Amino acid sequence: MHSNNFDYFQGSSLSDLFATDVADASYAFILNYPATAGWATYPNTKKYLIQDGSDEASKTSYSKICQKEPWKNLAVLGNAIPGIVISAAPKLLLDYWHEHFGSDTNIETLKESLYLDCLNESARVEKLITLFPFDGLKPEKHAVAPDTHYHLLSKATLAELGVPCPKYQTYNLDSVDINDIELPEFPYLIKTSHGLSGEGTYIIQSQSDLDYCFAEIKKYVESRLLSTIVVSEFIKNVVNNYCVQFYISKTGDIKLIGVTNQLVTNEGNYIGGLVHYRENMSMFFDMIAAIGKYAHSRGYFGVIGFDVLQDRDGSLYVIDANFRVNGSTPLCLQRHTLLKLGKEVANYSSDYRIAGTLEFTLKTLQLELERKDFIILSAQESVSYGKIYTEIYGIVTGETLEDMQHIEQRLKDKGLSL
Repeated sequence: MHSNNFDYFQGSSLSDLFATDVADASYAFILNYPATAGWATYPNTKKYLIQDGSDEASKTSYSKICQKEPWKNLAVLGNAIPGIVISAAPKLLLDYWHEHFGSDTNIETLKESLYLDCLNESARVEKLITLFPFDGLKPEKHAVAPDTHYHLLSKATLAELGVPCPKYQTYNLDSVDINDIELPEFPYLIKTSHGLSGEGTYIIQSQSDLDYCFAEIKKYVESRLLSTIVVSEFIKNVVNNYCVQFYISKTGDIKLIGVTNQLVTNEGNYIGGLVHYRENMSMFFDMIAAIGKYAHSRGYFGVIGFDVLQDRDGSLYVIDANFRVNGSTPLCLQRHTLLKLGKEVANYSSDYRIAGTLEFTLKTLQLELERKDFIILSAQESVSYGKIYTEIYGIVTGETLEDMQHIEQRLKDKGLSL
């Protein structure tokens, strides 16, 4: 019998979620991650190291870090907390959000070349909610103490959370030569401590995988962007891959946000999530309680998402915990809106595209958008071989799985592809 009985959060925006915790000061949300690429005026290269690509050519792009990803959270931000972006979302997208999410998002667009200096000096914004601590933002300006947040976000912290997880060893590359590490038998995983969305996680099934991984890690170490790695057991016979999300308040209260079935490519890259809004989350309650308690004891408040693998025997293993707004948080926040429409199933992907401009896309898919059969979180026009495409982070919905698949097919017939 569970002593832990948690309730679902009843709102539909990030502003609603954070409401009670942002009453004591003026808060804003920095919607982009820090970066280490050449274009970054404020690279995270000193203290809060982030692994966003081992060399300039493979770094996560400006368009992903500063446009597509932030806009997706901006769509569900609501209007109580201002959202800080360094690249303005297209007006057509803002109009669409206004119509379909019903709130006028409070947006401040700051120049990439100045934004952290502006925020450091601003008397108007006292605290900033972030996805990751920023080297260039004063510690006292972070909503969660940056040292704490960085520790919580480390892959090496997993064993401290009090939940079942794969066996792993942590190595500090400042004191251990990577070539001296004793490695287990294939398969296993090597993870960098703070890899950005799948970057820095290597599944090692062969010598060539290992050679590639070591070459990448050496590049990170040479550019002084990495000091800690984790060598982890590989969980076999996996039947389910879940992302469980909840909110922990400053007072330690827990609200459920939702659980998604994660969709990953064979290479292990995250491509989206499937949610059944009526799914019972009680099998995760003990884990939620333990992780929530740990986070609260460290002074963290905000969204937490943790990834859980379930094997054939029904055993559960937490393989990652993200103390921040997660990729599928906006999907989970559609819960009440969609249940009111009788829609119980939804699928989020960051990988949709359609030929034509955003304006053309909104016209072509008008019927599906009005019915909320398809919800656009983020959209950006791009050109490939002279043709214009719109790249979309979106959600397909349905009353049942079959219904949702019919809608997916209809969208495909109209030119939307994954």
